[in-house]
Amino acid sequence: MTLIKPINSEKYIKLLETENKIAFEVEFSASRTDVKSEVEKSFKVKVDGVRIMITPKGKKRAVVSISKDTPAFDIATKLGLV
Repeated sequence: MTLIKPINSEKYIKLLETENKIAFEVEFSASRTDVKSEVEKSFKVKVDGVRIMITPKGKKRAVVSISKDTPAFDIATKLGLV
């Protein structure tokens, strides 16, 4: 399981609402393709792209762009973010 938990902050909630993107904390060894396949398999959606960053605290985050035909808000509701 490459996804650890969804990130619930104002910055990422704004991305969720405006750009149809959702953010996760992921395992340090996870790659873009790992994250993409995990999200597609877990939530049955099409992923357009994945951006990965490492925070100054050493955590790895992935911002996943969901295709326009599926609102990311639905995934966030399933995860309990909103």
